[in-house]
Amino acid sequence: MRLRISAVQYNMKKIAGFNEFAQQVKGYIRYAKDWDSRFIVFPEFLTMQLLSFIEEKDPYKSIRIIPQFTEEYIDLFSSLAQEFNIYIVGGTHIIEENNEIYNCAFLFYPDGSFVKQNKVHLTTEEKYEWKIAPGDDIKVFDTEFGKVSLIICYDMEFPETAKRATDLGANILFCPSSTDDTQGFYRVRYCCQARAVENQIYVVHTGGTGWMPEVRYMESHYGVAAILAPCDGFFPPKGIVAEGEAAEEMVVTGEVDLNKLIETRNEGSVTTRRDRREDLYAKWK
Repeated sequence: MRLRISAVQYNMKKIAGFNEFAQQVKGYIRYAKDWDSRFIVFPEFLTMQLLSFIEEKDPYKSIRIIPQFTEEYIDLFSSLAQEFNIYIVGGTHIIEENNEIYNCAFLFYPDGSFVKQNKVHLTTEEKYEWKIAPGDDIKVFDTEFGKVSLIICYDMEFPETAKRATDLGANILFCPSSTDDTQGFYRVRYCCQARAVENQIYVVHTGGTGWMPEVRYMESHYGVAAILAPCDGFFPPKGIVAEGEAAEEMVVTGEVDLNKLIETRNEGSVTTRRDRREDLYAKWK
């Protein structure tokens, strides 16, 4: 089964209001649909762009304003998913539940419904500056193209998260990410590639670009979108299906073949999933 996927190198810039945010998002989705993409992936902390027109500058207080936009955010992405008949990974959005805030990824379906995944592992700023609460599970979600999972940025640096998702049947991991320098970007990127090799799956990694000095801890953005595959003869050299250009605002599109995952697991140069020594690992533990 073949399908096209688009990943947005999103331009994190100052905007005047929610309508400007909506128009920017819609433009990327329209472009992806022109390329017949069935999924489009936005980066982590997508709606932090809304803080660029908010007067409150204290990081702890300002991030708690973001949940006030939750209804507008859901309405926007649900309607766009229906309008363009496309699956949308709406980056991540800060939500509030039970007096806690979470960094939450959303997957919107073409019928307008949606599912959520809270980030499990939190960075220093998330834990100590913003006081975000961690999620406690990795989920998989059914689509017409099989099971997928949302592994958010830093979560990808822990092999257990991707293994959990693939053990539950996911063939594509979507990784919305937000990194502010090359070291941070490559740390996540190399882990995305490793997870693709270890689990013999596709990984879609994307982040933001641009400069947004109005928002503390979100000033600088460095990201290169990529669609990654296992490194084997069934896939492109270097395991890269498609890749963007650094520091450029763009939509990266590539085609994946889910049948090739089955072939490489059964007949590949190596069969990583099948060759795991779970009995031995249990003893080490």
